[in-house]
Amino acid sequence: MNSNIKIGILGGGQLGRMMALSGLPLGIACRFLEPARESSAAQVAERIQGDFEDYRVLYDFAQGMDAITFEFENVPVESARWLAERVPVWPPPEALAVAQDRVTEKTFFASQGIAVPPFAAIEDRADFDAAIDRIGLPAVLKTTRFGYDGKGQMVLRDRAGAEFSWQTLGGRPLILEAFVPFERELSIVAVRGKDGATAFYPLVENVHRDGILRKTTAPAPQLIPGLQMKAERIVRQTMEALNYVGVLAIELFEKNGELLVNEMAPRVHNSGHWTIEGAETSQFENHMRAIAGLPLGSTRVTGSSLMLNLIGQIPKREEIMAIPGAHLHLYGKTPRAGRKLGHITLRCDAVNEMADLAGRLESLIG
Repeated sequence: MNSNIKIGILGGGQLGRMMALSGLPLGIACRFLEPARESSAAQVAERIQGDFEDYRVLYDFAQGMDAITFEFENVPVESARWLAERVPVWPPPEALAVAQDRVTEKTFFASQGIAVPPFAAIEDRADFDAAIDRIGLPAVLKTTRFGYDGKGQMVLRDRAGAEFSWQTLGGRPLILEAFVPFERELSIVAVRGKDGATAFYPLVENVHRDGILRKTTAPAPQLIPGLQMKAERIVRQTMEALNYVGVLAIELFEKNGELLVNEMAPRVHNSGHWTIEGAETSQFENHMRAIAGLPLGSTRVTGSSLMLNLIGQIPKREEIMAIPGAHLHLYGKTPRAGRKLGHITLRCDAVNEMADLAGRLESLIG
């Protein structure tokens, strides 16, 4: 194996941190570009502090890199395209462009014949009123860009709520989506190599609160037969259409035995953190393998897993670590309200072992 593979990563948060840690045993060294002073990833690998749109900084960042990737989807597309003219960038910048704009994203999926909730693009008040008349209420109003963890979106339940939402979010490009009375939220994480080889992790069940992922159960319990195959078809078709290399996550709504796409993330994903302990090869290692041109690792599941995010505060680590099967991951971040500070994976060999241990963990983290 080439022991001198060098990967550049745009962004310096916890996802980049876990990618870098997964690459070390493979002989992959990482370099981060991060504008902020505080960087979770800088604690484990080289970091350049600078702006994503400063081309002199981008030039220095790219020197000596074998490939470049990103750990969040708000990297400027033009910067990714500029880098791609000099160093291979995976996933490709066009996947980044699709994921950054909710209208573009929904239009892409619809063009592929993949089911999404009814939606309408909104530029002004007339568009907004027409969209409500066509889609109806309840509905969800979202900014088209820079929304994550529930930011930039509001549920419209009646006309009064619609007016308040317009006064709050109006004046910028928006999208109105039909409110889906889903049975549960699922997601699938997959990986595609440079040679077109693909591998899929199982569908997982996600629980959000205040727009932030709180809990992931893997594999998702009580799956309807054939649903995993439907999800794999969706993500495979998406990756092939985008000439995708790396890990891709797609968030889905389950309703009446069918799947509707909510959104995609062209990167490693919070709902895949369980794979560090719960799969033969983690999503982070498989992403590094893919973009480095190495063979993909097995996605075979090892038991049952539960992932809990630590939001805003960290409980006593000795109490967490005293629970059998619990694995603590801290991101080295300064605590503040609403911030993801780490996660816990609980892994059990049998699903019937999970309930009691999960209850103990959840009581510790509140």
